[in-house]
Amino acid sequence: MKVFVFDLDDTLYEEITFVRSGFQAVASYLSEQFGINSQEAFSIMWDVLEQEGRGKVFDRVLEHYGMATRRNIRKCLSIYRLHRPDITLSPDADAVLKRLAVEGSPIYIVTDGNKVVQYNKIKALGLEERVRKCYITYRYGRHRSKPSPYCFQLIAQTEKVDPSDIIYIGDNPNKDFVGIRPLGYRTIRIRRGHFKDTVKPEEYNADVEVETLDQLFETTTAWDVSQ
Repeated sequence: MKVFVFDLDDTLYEEITFVRSGFQAVASYLSEQFGINSQEAFSIMWDVLEQEGRGKVFDRVLEHYGMATRRNIRKCLSIYRLHRPDITLSPDADAVLKRLAVEGSPIYIVTDGNKVVQYNKIKALGLEERVRKCYITYRYGRHRSKPSPYCFQLIAQTEKVDPSDIIYIGDNPNKDFVGIRPLGYRTIRIRRGHFKDTVKPEEYNADVEVETLDQLFETTTAWDVSQ
């Protein structure tokens, strides 16, 4: 029996859509609270994101309007993190999850990040009803986030399978595979999203790389034949 484990961000959906949704929530708050044009505020945040990255987005938009107090920055961050995200599964992810469900394959999610943020994403995507369990690693302590194998070992224990029976699909070569591949877990890197073009030394790589999740079954079938 094969057990399928998926990363969340940029594996099952496009993370940039969560960022866009969060910025829209913040822009709406600024409009309602301070009478600021929400479209203008959103455009400023998006420009900062493209030019400087995420770190100072709320600082910059509030600086633009002369309101960059700690309280306002914290409020914007809170709204971003706690908002109900407007996100959807990638079409290939939806199709793969449907096929795995029909086949009766156990499905899990292992994701790093803020516990509330990640749970809100999982809920918005309707994943709780489609997988056996969603492991948000930070619930077990940050030291058990990837590349720690902790949550994968919990899955192996639950399903009573060997690491070689577990197939993990993720996008981030910085941490997704280096902790579990040496232990015998099967690993697949999907090349999309923020880390699409990231190049790492061999020990960080997955067993196989794919461009879309549509290639998942071709890969796993090839593994079956080679055994």
